[in-house]
Amino acid sequence: MELYLFRYFLSLVETGSFTKAASACLVTQPTLSAGIKRLEEQVGVDLFVRSNKRVFLTTAGTRFLPRAKAILHEVNMAAAELSQTESSNVLRLGVLQTLPAAWVAGLLEGFLRERPDIRFDLVDGTEQELLNRLDERGVDFALSLRRVEDDTSIALFEEGYQLALPRTHRLAERAEIQGEDLANDCMIVRSRCEVLSETSRHFTDRNVRPPLVYRTAQDERALAMVGAGIGITVMPQSYQAQNVVRIAMAGFNPRRTVALFKPRYALPDRLEAAARAFQAFATGYAG
Repeated sequence: MELYLFRYFLSLVETGSFTKAASACLVTQPTLSAGIKRLEEQVGVDLFVRSNKRVFLTTAGTRFLPRAKAILHEVNMAAAELSQTESSNVLRLGVLQTLPAAWVAGLLEGFLRERPDIRFDLVDGTEQELLNRLDERGVDFALSLRRVEDDTSIALFEEGYQLALPRTHRLAERAEIQGEDLANDCMIVRSRCEVLSETSRHFTDRNVRPPLVYRTAQDERALAMVGAGIGITVMPQSYQAQNVVRIAMAGFNPRRTVALFKPRYALPDRLEAAARAFQAFATGYAG
C-alpha cells in the first residue's frame, strides 16, 4: 500500500468531506476519491459510508483508523530521524494559516539574525493539522492558538478581533462601530476564521445580513481586498495594512491566544540547543 493512501484516508476522517480532504492533501477531488477506492480495494472492505453531506467511518474503517495513524507515525518518526541526522540545525515549524505573514516573518527574521547557523523547515496548517503533525513528529514546534493553559505550549500574545475597513470608508473615523451600521456594506468572509460562527451570529442577532462579495481562505488576500474597497471583514487585531483601518465592533469581544507549541518528544542532542534558543527568543518576541 502506498503511503499517500493513508494520508488520504486520515484527511478524509478528519474533514468528513471529499472536497475538504482533497484541498488539505493538495489534490483534486477525483484523485482523492480514486485513492480512497483503491485503498478500500486493497484492504477488501468499505472504510466509509458516503452521504450527501458527509462521510462516516464504517465499523471496519473505525478498526483501521488506529493502524493507519500508527503506520504514518512510524514513517514520520523514521523520516524525522534521518532528516535530523543529515541536518543537525534544522527546526521544523508548523504555522497556523490565520497568523499574519508579517508577524511570522518578523519573528523568524529576528531569530535568524541572532542564530544564522539555524535553518527552518516551515509548513502551514489548521489548528488540528498542526496538532496532528506535532503528535506524529512531523514538526518540532508549532505556532498556533492556545485553547487550554498547560505545559504543552507557551503563550506569546493575546488579541481580539476588529473590523477591517478601507481608509476611505464612511465610518473610518469612528472609535467603535455598531453592527447595525454595516447592513449595507459588502462583507468579505475569511473561511478559516476561528470566530466565523460568532461573527455571523453577531450580525443575525441584530437582523443585519450584509451581502457577501468574496470568500477566501487567504487572510492576506482578504486584507488586500478590504484595502481596495471591495468590502469589509472581521480579523484579528494583528493584521495591519497601510490602506486599512482597524475599528472595534460594539458588543463583539472574542479573543485568541497565539502560542508556541513545544515538541511532543525528546529532540536529539544536536537539536536541543537550537530548540532552546528558538523557544527563548519566541517567548520574548513582541512583534
